[in-house]
Amino acid sequence: MISPELKEKDYFMFRLVSVAFLISLMGGSDPALAQAPAQAPGAAARPPRPVAPTRDPNTPGYVAAKDLPDGANAPVKADGNFILGPTHNPAPEMTVQESVPQGTVYEFTMESADSKFYPGIARDPGGFGPPDPSNPARMEIKSHPAAYTRKMAVYVPKQYVPGTAAPFIVGADGPDRALFTALDNLIAQKRVPVMIAVSIGNGSGDGQGSERGLEYDTMSGQYAEFVEKEVLPLVEKKYNLKLTRDPEGRATMGGSSGGSAALIMAWYHPELYHRVLTYSGTYVNQQWPVNPETPHGAWEFHEKLIPNSAAKPIRLWMEVGDRDNLSTRDNYHDWVLANENMAKVLAAKGYHYQFVFARNAGHTDRAVKQQTLPEALEYVWQGYPVAGPKN
Repeated sequence: MISPELKEKDYFMFRLVSVAFLISLMGGSDPALAQAPAQAPGAAARPPRPVAPTRDPNTPGYVAAKDLPDGANAPVKADGNFILGPTHNPAPEMTVQESVPQGTVYEFTMESADSKFYPGIARDPGGFGPPDPSNPARMEIKSHPAAYTRKMAVYVPKQYVPGTAAPFIVGADGPDRALFTALDNLIAQKRVPVMIAVSIGNGSGDGQGSERGLEYDTMSGQYAEFVEKEVLPLVEKKYNLKLTRDPEGRATMGGSSGGSAALIMAWYHPELYHRVLTYSGTYVNQQWPVNPETPHGAWEFHEKLIPNSAAKPIRLWMEVGDRDNLSTRDNYHDWVLANENMAKVLAAKGYHYQFVFARNAGHTDRAVKQQTLPEALEYVWQGYPVAGPKN
């Protein structure tokens, strides 16, 4: 909230900076995605992006969490809330090991013209208007149809037996080569099942009015249905694979808006996915177009949906950084508070979840992912046979 002591002029400038900050970040999980639109020639210089404040994990109202020794990860078999120390060294499993069987990575593209679910949009130049004075949670957004090419990568472990139904993980903002390296090593160590990874690139852009924003921030089952009907059958056909239909053998993952998309997939289609892994999940109000059933977008997860619904068969690992995103233009754009609230409501409903608050970490912090991804994957796959189920 903005201090009432701010003078009117200072308040106005603070709001301008907040809006510019929101435009620049918009939940991008890759720094390349977190760029504001190009500035028009001769236009006044934009205010610099504010540095996100460092939040204390012991702030009143946050969940009680266990401090871990610096450099240590949360135990893979423990539910609950944990605080990482400030040092983030890469786990050994994040480095290619020549002695370990290496999976094969196939790459291809998908065109917007071939999709019935997402024919493609892009935000108009200058189409990101100011907040509605009567409702700061709403902004004037203008977009137009636009074609896109989606990058795809499919990881197939060396141990996969053709013709067998394999467990798999679907990842957002792909290709995610760090995931493939981790899986090579974890599968060899028999810490996770022999699984396929389907790493799906977004449809371009970022934030409200973009294709990526439409795919990842919409509170509905559409993105999961797109994956189920257009992506997975194509992957199976192109590479002679068989993907399990058992939701216990299906996981989703992503960072930022890709993280909220991962939970959205499982929430609206629990018959398809039971396992979710998120970094800096955008459990905030990024949804566009506005949906009156979920007017606060993914903020509704911890505000109403999880508290007011019977627990679903979802196991969730999630992380947030102490310097994660914050915009003060409304009360629905604090990434740290959103993830803290998620931990509260998940605990209250009896979910199996692990929440990691990372010190010395920004939004979708690469060093934190390098430290934690192996244990996060192992936690998410708890209870699933490492050797896989019988066909």
